[in-house]
Amino acid sequence: MPGPTHGLRRSRTPRGAAPLSMGLCAGLGLALVAGPAIPQEAPWSRPTLNYMGVPGILDMPTAHPMRDADLSLSVGAFEDTIRGTLHFQITPRLSGVFRYVNIEAFGSQDQYYDRSFDLSYLLAEESRHTPAVTVGLQDFGGTGIYAGEYIVATKTFGRLRATGGIGWGRFGSYNGFTNPLGLFKKSLESRPEGETGIEQTGKLDTGQWFRGDAAFFGGLQYAVSGKLVLSAEYSSDAYQAEAERIGFEHNSPINLGFSYRLTDSLDLSGAYLYGSTLAAQLSYTFNPKTPTRYPGGVGPAPKPVFLRPAQSASDLGWTQQPDAPEILRTTLKGLLEADDMELERFGVEARVARAEVRAGAQPSEAQAVGRVARIMSQLMPASVERFEITLVTGTGLPVSRVVLNRSDLEELEYAPDGAWQSYARAEVEDALPARAGQIVPQGAFPKYEWSLAPYLSSSYFDPRQPITLTLGAQLRGSLEPLPGLVLEGAVRQKLTSNSAGVRPSNSILPHVRTDNTLYQETDDPTLNYLTATQYFRPGQDVFARVTAGYFEPMYGGISGEILWKPVDSRLGLGLEVNYAQQREYEQGFGFLDYGVVTGHASAYYKAPNNFHYQVDAGRYLAKDWGATFGVDREFDNGITIGAFATFTDVSFDDFGEGSFDKGIRFYVPLSAITGERSEVAVSRALRPVLRDGGARVDVGTRLYQQVRQYQQPELQSQWGRFWR
Repeated sequence: MPGPTHGLRRSRTPRGAAPLSMGLCAGLGLALVAGPAIPQEAPWSRPTLNYMGVPGILDMPTAHPMRDADLSLSVGAFEDTIRGTLHFQITPRLSGVFRYVNIEAFGSQDQYYDRSFDLSYLLAEESRHTPAVTVGLQDFGGTGIYAGEYIVATKTFGRLRATGGIGWGRFGSYNGFTNPLGLFKKSLESRPEGETGIEQTGKLDTGQWFRGDAAFFGGLQYAVSGKLVLSAEYSSDAYQAEAERIGFEHNSPINLGFSYRLTDSLDLSGAYLYGSTLAAQLSYTFNPKTPTRYPGGVGPAPKPVFLRPAQSASDLGWTQQPDAPEILRTTLKGLLEADDMELERFGVEARVARAEVRAGAQPSEAQAVGRVARIMSQLMPASVERFEITLVTGTGLPVSRVVLNRSDLEELEYAPDGAWQSYARAEVEDALPARAGQIVPQGAFPKYEWSLAPYLSSSYFDPRQPITLTLGAQLRGSLEPLPGLVLEGAVRQKLTSNSAGVRPSNSILPHVRTDNTLYQETDDPTLNYLTATQYFRPGQDVFARVTAGYFEPMYGGISGEILWKPVDSRLGLGLEVNYAQQREYEQGFGFLDYGVVTGHASAYYKAPNNFHYQVDAGRYLAKDWGATFGVDREFDNGITIGAFATFTDVSFDDFGEGSFDKGIRFYVPLSAITGERSEVAVSRALRPVLRDGGARVDVGTRLYQQVRQYQQPELQSQWGRFWR
């Protein structure tokens, strides 16, 4: 993904005081303040997005953040430039951006594609007397053509919002003046040239941040109504690179435009920029914290709790009936299957009933526990007071045991705070040691399933082919002959693809990933994966697996993993060792010569507010050593958004374009969108570039994600669904 062929000239524009247009904008603002106030909900419920896809006026940023967890996708166009921006409000104060830009005839390139990342942080919230203040880094890890830093303040006066800021880099390129930070350190007055070229992209040019000439920018926004906002700004961006390479005309620093809220989520913007060009942008904002149209789901209603008649709990006559356990087991199995769950094992005594259950497509594990408990209250004899419900993964691993008193269910089903009280009275413990006397229902094994469906594989951001798509058909199947032993595989037939013409690898490292396009060239059926995995529990709080076979289209071999994850702990520790052999390009049963032993020690931690942190340290496919750092934010509906970065002993130069492996990732279950029960989900990791350094083998049977959702921290966060 090539960068510019030469560095930007950062020539200094004439010095001078803040331009007269700033004073005119301020005067206009004083005249508008007298207008009637409008509710804060609209349009200031969230900021407008500028043409860089971040909260802003038109081309300059503002200080107010988006709402916590807002995810915005913007596509804007002007003067041979198309910008696509993904903006995520990571926390109430911190936001991150991934931007992808196409510029026509940029220098010597007919089509230039640029990737960049931004970060901004709210230093101070707006109060009655003080403005919101934000500091930001733009394009801090890309090619650098948009690189700039800024500090900006914004204040709201009813219908009016006024913004003023100071910027460096691109934000200091028009009407710049000597960096005031030079008062503290003289070297801050000059901005060193950034490294350019595709081998240099992705580096953090910290030596440039807040250096060189600075300049003021600012503007006003006026809310005509709850939907329409008019904007005027003074921009400090000289557009030097565009002027040099595509003949962009920068005739004026004044930009004028509007933003119109079509729906609660969709905004349309238009502008006249720099006295020379028209611009348009469409922005869509979605908040994963906001419930779906059907927050409780649209599945079948749960069974009510059966209230036992008085004194009935002392009746033990049923224990004299030899076939009573089998009748209860068969009936329970049928009722669970009707609610999309599977009974793994069952046992019953005079006072205790035990069930091991796979939750299936239930929206949450806590909801599954609640439904199993209510079904058991309908079936179990009145003397049974204690329900022990063991949650089992879809691969047969018993993880945790939830213990409930039947009398608590009877008391709390309709209590105003029944969810909280039911959790407070429940016990969550490790599933080991296993309880004696439980029997696998007849016909439960072997389990099998299969599907025939279309598939769509994709790769992104190659400069010759920004989006590569392959569409085909996939036949997938799995067989579980015994609890914990899973055989699964998939065969694919490509139908169409636009992968032809993608550039060959220029990596000096072993081509462990950059030859991935060679795996897309065959038109014959391919074996996508074929594995056998044995899952087991070596001891309390410990989980393990061994996987052998063809892990993914590029690698096969053998993999072993062990995970320590106490049922009530936010911390997990794991160790994985693999031998991976590179597969033949045709993706049959053969292999190439390249083989490697890889492995990682991993630490997982669930922090408050559903932030998940992960560190994996070890050896990668290209035989490099290092660590991967990841952070993900998970929401109650199952949507997860995160980012990762990998640093190894491969130098930035040897890594090549991008300098190090990094990207963003997301996971969206279909149920979060439709409200319907479903195990289908969309999962993607978006990298600015795919290289060989920091690459791991894709083993789809790793333990942590399977295990942690059934344990106490996750159950606690989901317990509001217990009575659904």
